[in-house]
Amino acid sequence: MENVLLTVLLILALLLIGVVLLQRSEGGGLLSGGGAMSARGAANALTKLTWLFGAGFMATSLALTIISAQNNGGGSILDTAGDAPAESADAPALPALPEGDLLPPTTGDAPASPPPAE
Repeated sequence: MENVLLTVLLILALLLIGVVLLQRSEGGGLLSGGGAMSARGAANALTKLTWLFGAGFMATSLALTIISAQNNGGGSILDTAGDAPAESADAPALPALPEGDLLPPTTGDAPASPPPAE
């Protein structure tokens, strides 16, 4: 059921993106070149489709949230954090870190960077 709702949600999202991109904006949109419908009729139809797709998107999102919450089992990740398995005794030990100075050797009294250009 979740996969079906997720597929419907994806299709609604793509349709919603398409309808929003087709709407006429103040600077002109994809429908600014004209068409079979008048500008007023196209705006009304696209506005209604936007509301319809938006309501469907919200409804499927809410349904997916409810189904996911029911399948979750009511637990939290923090409840399982204390149940982490202890390290086993036969696990390989990490190699020892080298001691001393880890910086690369310097080459005499030369400065680390060249003098600034004048």
